[in-house]
Amino acid sequence: MKLATQQELQAHDAATLRGAIEGTLAGLAISVPASLFAQRRWASYRSLPFSLKVLGVIIVTAPAFAIGAEKRGIEYDESLWGGAGKLELERQQQEQRSRWERLGSKEKFMSWATSNQYKVILGSWAVGMGIAGSIIMRNKHQTGAQKIVQARMWAQAITIGTLIGAGIVTQTERAKITAHRGEDHSWVHMLEEQAEEERQRGLQALGGASAPATA
Repeated sequence: MKLATQQELQAHDAATLRGAIEGTLAGLAISVPASLFAQRRWASYRSLPFSLKVLGVIIVTAPAFAIGAEKRGIEYDESLWGGAGKLELERQQQEQRSRWERLGSKEKFMSWATSNQYKVILGSWAVGMGIAGSIIMRNKHQTGAQKIVQARMWAQAITIGTLIGAGIVTQTERAKITAHRGEDHSWVHMLEEQAEEERQRGLQALGGASAPATA
């Protein structure tokens, strides 16, 4: 097993930091304009404490920060793979693409939702809150305080419903994977690829040694 060098660790940190910055900027690009729009559009939103408005921005930005950092870190790790490890990674990616092409529309959606749980949860929560907020703000018979209470109740209900839905999707997909998963033979492929690499290096060494002798 190859240990990471100090330069590779620093490069990994830099890639992760770049992803975190990209995710933060993306989250702010969505949350800040949305907050400003709500500030201009609804008087009840303007009456909210500043801390709650900041919390809304953080709720959107924090997951984007984490997702961006993780994505860039994984991409950098995969870029370091070489030799047998790279071949095995490419083989697994090809198998995943082939499996994806064989799936139907429903199975593709379930697989995508399982692989992007945080995005689905955050997106569903944001859409649900947007719809609920729009309905609540249009009610002219409620005071600002009553609308805030209604918004909190909707937020709790939407959050619980989203988490339950995500749990059902995850459990269903895991059950399918467990039912169809066989033994992991990736180590066999790794050994075969390493043996092939060593054979190729041996042939190259023999070729290099015989060239001066022939001359």
